[in-house]
Amino acid sequence: MGREPDPGTVQRLQEGGLALLNEDTMSKAVHDVYCGIVADHEHPNEKDHEQARALISALQDAWA
Repeated sequence: MGREPDPGTVQRLQEGGLALLNEDTMSKAVHDVYCGIVADHEHPNEKDHEQARALISALQDAWA
């Protein structure tokens, strides 16, 4: 908490199949996957953010 992330640690987590995310990074992923190149908008919109929040909540529940 309050420290700069260690790139080596992040890389090891990713290699292990884990992802560090927040609403911004998840909404970007949702936009990239579901809107793709045919999107009528360039950046994540409110629907992408809503889906990101729902996905994050479901993932957090799965870990509980």
